[in-house]
Amino acid sequence: MKYTIIGSGKIGSALARAFARQNIKVGITNTRGPESLAALAKELGANVVPQSSREALEAEVIFLAVPYSAYEDVARQREQWNGKIIVDTMNTFHTRPEELRGRLSSELVSEAFVGSHVVKGFNHLPAEQLGTSLSLPSQRQAIFLSSNESDASKTVAALARELGFAPVELGRLDQGGVPLHIVGGQPGGLLFQNLANNG
Repeated sequence: MKYTIIGSGKIGSALARAFARQNIKVGITNTRGPESLAALAKELGANVVPQSSREALEAEVIFLAVPYSAYEDVARQREQWNGKIIVDTMNTFHTRPEELRGRLSSELVSEAFVGSHVVKGFNHLPAEQLGTSLSLPSQRQAIFLSSNESDASKTVAALARELGFAPVELGRLDQGGVPLHIVGGQPGGLLFQNLANNG
């Protein structure tokens, strides 16, 4: 499986629906096991495949859609992530600023997933708005991406286009990517901005 989603909560399920709408195969896993995902898979069709945690970790592009407090538990499942692309969809609304140690959350995620390429994205909208139809059929919902690895960002941007979104690459995490994070307890300026691009 090339793509997988770790986490089947609101964001994980919204991402699975985006894949299903475009008939792109994706794995999905959670801590409760594949059986707990049977209803979601039945609803969304054959392109959404419940997986074990071990199967999910073999994907090339992994969407991390767990609560921020759980990312280290996921990272510990492998010692080395061998160039895999980790798409960090998490937000830190309920995290105390001191827990971030003056860092961006995605920088901490990058350090935890040793050897991976982290791309921040798909996190700026509430799950119920992600992938929802816009006012005009020609419009595509903007998805903002940021990464210290330009090739990884380009890979995720290409996938975002396949999923029907309009990707906007912002550059490095500590530069253009800052508005996608909670900084000092305050949401960055791109969070909650449901923007569209024509075509």
